Amino acid sequence: MISALAIRRWCWVHKWTSLVCTLFLLMLCLTGLPLIFHEEIEHATSTLEQPEELPAGTPWTSFDRILDTAMAHRPGEVAHLVFSDPHHPHELYVGMGTTPEASMEDDTGVIVDARTTRIHGTKKFGEGGIMDWVLKLHVDMFAGLPGKLFLGVMAALFLLAIVSGVVLYAPFMRERSYGVVRRERGARLRWLDLHNLLGISVAAWVLVVGATGMINTWADLLLKLWQVKELGAMTAAYQGQPYRPPTASLESAIATARVSEPAMKFSFVAFPGTAFSSPHHYTIFMRGDRPLTARLLKPILIDAQTGAFTDSRDMPWYVTALLLSQPLHFGDYGGMPLKIIWALFDVIAIVVLVSGVYLWWKRRKVPVEIDLRQSEPATEFAAVKEGSIA
Repeated sequence: MISALAIRRWCWVHKWTSLVCTLFLLMLCLTGLPLIFHEEIEHATSTLEQPEELPAGTPWTSFDRILDTAMAHRPGEVAHLVFSDPHHPHELYVGMGTTPEASMEDDTGVIVDARTTRIHGTKKFGEGGIMDWVLKLHVDMFAGLPGKLFLGVMAALFLLAIVSGVVLYAPFMRERSYGVVRRERGARLRWLDLHNLLGISVAAWVLVVGATGMINTWADLLLKLWQVKELGAMTAAYQGQPYRPPTASLESAIATARVSEPAMKFSFVAFPGTAFSSPHHYTIFMRGDRPLTARLLKPILIDAQTGAFTDSRDMPWYVTALLLSQPLHFGDYGGMPLKIIWALFDVIAIVVLVSGVYLWWKRRKVPVEIDLRQSEPATEFAAVKEGSIA
């Protein structure tokens, strides 16, 4: 049985970790709610042309033709990546930038029909409407890497608040049944019981979302670590060689990658000089062919001058953890049913956060001893006085 001293310490941890992170967690929950359905919202509000209705099984044209089409549409720019979105199977996103080393966040994406090379439109990050604004606020509060790391600290405090709340739940509910809400004993106790009930009911979900969210805030650092350690080792033989524009066929390079990993599907290719590649290679990322492995990537390096295979290695554990956490954070694994569940839990989490602030504010105005003496038997008051988390 947890001691009274331990309960007081856990109460202190729960109160202050919750208060420090609540405002930011409330922002994340509110912005995360529409982001759960971002694909559906973007589809409904998109101004891009829709793919043509062609016979099933119509083959793709060559990647070289697709690339030439995008480059002709954006003369004077260079290709950064070609991305295949599983949710839009007939379209390819070709990211175009001013220089090979320019940030991909400044790219203009040319959306090309992979079967006909018809351009469906262009899309620039940050100019895609309200959803891009919501995503940026959710990811880094428009503060870049410092904003991401700050939200990571808030996520860590949130996880500590969840753990401390779970620890306190058992002594607080020692003489009550699960789900009991004391409706007849004042608004504060009613909200306290509701806060505890909803909080413990979604504890597992918020732990998952909080942990994956914290991992996602480290994305830039983890990818940089992969570049320095793994990618650096894979391209050690090319160290010191100057950058040269790619001349090898992109179609042949992707065909070589497919031969190397026949059980995997093409996901995207990063061009030489970009953040996801070396100055000398096409880095072709292949993905799994099943729902549980579709988010896992494997890089294959193809010499951008000769088209020859250079190296291929599995992603390290920390990148794998990042790749798995991203879709799990937004409920992208199970289609619409899982998204609806994620949204319902998100709304419950918002109620828990708001009710926690309400309880703290009420306790500041009315001492808990007075509130409890007016509504609780003496024996229960002794236990709740030590274990109250409000």
